[in-house]
Amino acid sequence: MATDSPLHQRRRPLTTAELDAIPWLGLLQPDERQRAVDDLRISEAQPGEFVCRMGRPVTYWFGVVDGLLKMSTDNAEGQTMTFTGVPPGGWFGEGTALKHEAYRYNIQPLRTSLVAGLHVDTFHWLLDHSIGFNRFVMNQLNERLGQFIAAREIDRLNNPDIRVARSLAALFNPTLYPGVGQVLRITQQELAYLVGLSRQRVNEALTTLEAQGSIRVEYGGLRILDLQALRSQLFSTRRSR
Repeated sequence: MATDSPLHQRRRPLTTAELDAIPWLGLLQPDERQRAVDDLRISEAQPGEFVCRMGRPVTYWFGVVDGLLKMSTDNAEGQTMTFTGVPPGGWFGEGTALKHEAYRYNIQPLRTSLVAGLHVDTFHWLLDHSIGFNRFVMNQLNERLGQFIAAREIDRLNNPDIRVARSLAALFNPTLYPGVGQVLRITQQELAYLVGLSRQRVNEALTTLEAQGSIRVEYGGLRILDLQALRSQLFSTRRSR
């Protein structure tokens, strides 16, 4: 969120309900929480706007209060590669904030989204003063490492059903995205953007997963029925070789 961007200019303090949606605030001591609340800001991000942009210096640590973002990068040929989606409850960019480096990816909303930001200086202050915050960030880094290792492995497999299952398992990760719960509000077109497949092929994969009892397709979203079965899709092909 560049300081001269419309997104930054629209920022405001969070409401009580929005603060309640931030998972790590409850881990802080009263003085730590007050420091964070005083610094936190939120803005409504529109599709196509950049929350983070490749090459820009880090200024905030971000989290999704409502909506859906995508993390992607552009190669030298101008092609876009999407790494993952970020649903409600997800906070991201801690690695970049820790190292004070430029962003190596773009973050953009797939739909109108509420995005909160904690200034990088306050992020480091909490790391220096809060055990609870440190544990939260460590868990984030550990879970994200596992997520990207799995993504790297599955991207080498030419199996659309597994690609869809992997993406859904990642989006339903209760540690990284505690705001999702059992129902993810997402359209098939949005999921297609994240997976890198056509909407029609995503629909076929969802039909297969629903028949297996892993998910249920509902109006405006997906309900998780068996997360472990969904995750097992990650390894079924490897076991069968």
